Amino acid sequence: MPIPEGQVIVRCPYCEMRSLVRGEHGLRRYQVPQQADQKVALSALRKFLSGNWAIARDAGRRSQLQEAFLVYLPFWTVWSRLAAWAFGQEKVGSGDDAHYEPREVRVVQQVSWNSAACDVSEFGVDRVPLDSEDLQPFDPEALHSHAMVFEPVNSFNDARMAAENQFQEQARRRAGLDRLAQLFVRFFRRRYGLLYYPLWVMRYLYRGRSFQVVVDAYSGKVLYGKAPGNTLYRAGILVLGMALGAFVTVDASVFFLSNSSGSHGDGSIAAGLVSILFGLGIIIGAYRRFRYGEQYEYRDPITKGDAAASSSFSLTGLSEQSLESLSFGSIKVKDVEEWVNRLS
Repeated sequence: MPIPEGQVIVRCPYCEMRSLVRGEHGLRRYQVPQQADQKVALSALRKFLSGNWAIARDAGRRSQLQEAFLVYLPFWTVWSRLAAWAFGQEKVGSGDDAHYEPREVRVVQQVSWNSAACDVSEFGVDRVPLDSEDLQPFDPEALHSHAMVFEPVNSFNDARMAAENQFQEQARRRAGLDRLAQLFVRFFRRRYGLLYYPLWVMRYLYRGRSFQVVVDAYSGKVLYGKAPGNTLYRAGILVLGMALGAFVTVDASVFFLSNSSGSHGDGSIAAGLVSILFGLGIIIGAYRRFRYGEQYEYRDPITKGDAAASSSFSLTGLSEQSLESLSFGSIKVKDVEEWVNRLS
């Protein structure tokens, strides 16, 4: 018997009997509405093929659309409010005047996280942008009527643990302490969900070769795509890279090493060695762009980066004696834990 999200009384479609839904709330399912139609997706495809020098210049003219279809991919999603206290030291000054001062940092922020609940290697989208205001209850019949809907196969418990680990790492980075003594993290108002996100999958042919581009069916933005590489661009990168790398490796290093006999000899030698390494890095990078540039691959940063979060901070200076009591004592630490627990 299908149970719509949020309903506590359901009716059997066969015998008309009413039933009361009890027990745990379970995992809520949401869907993001499709706002970009196929025309918008085709426009995004054309802009993608003509918007980068690394892509073959005639890709937009010679490409032939093979198929375009809409899919809904599932993503484990976590929303929460994070409260954390971090105690440690921050480095102040530089050189001989550098020293560490005690710091107390409070972090309070809204956090969100999502990750693919099935194998998405074919589509190249591991994460999707979240906008909680546009979420709708999951309607499987409506989605299956006009799109291909994938079901989750990964473990939700693993996803929940990965989300909490990322939130704690976020709090640690937000604190920005050079020496971290203690970190207390609590989550409250947590909300879990399975989010079905719409994507346009566009497959096209270019000179007998097949490529694929994935377009966000909500915003109309390209999230992932592959395209044929630009031969002239690859050759130009190789020539310029080799020339610049040789100049930095040979000429710049010789200039620095020839001046190593003066009062700043150690610095000149170090600069010469850095020039050699930097020049070799330019040469290797140019060769790799030429060697592997036959096919251009694009991935939107939001599909592979950390989930965005809004945050607020409060910094308070502490004395050395109070920091020691926080690090090795128990009274003030318990006070902080009680404060954080009250928030949850």
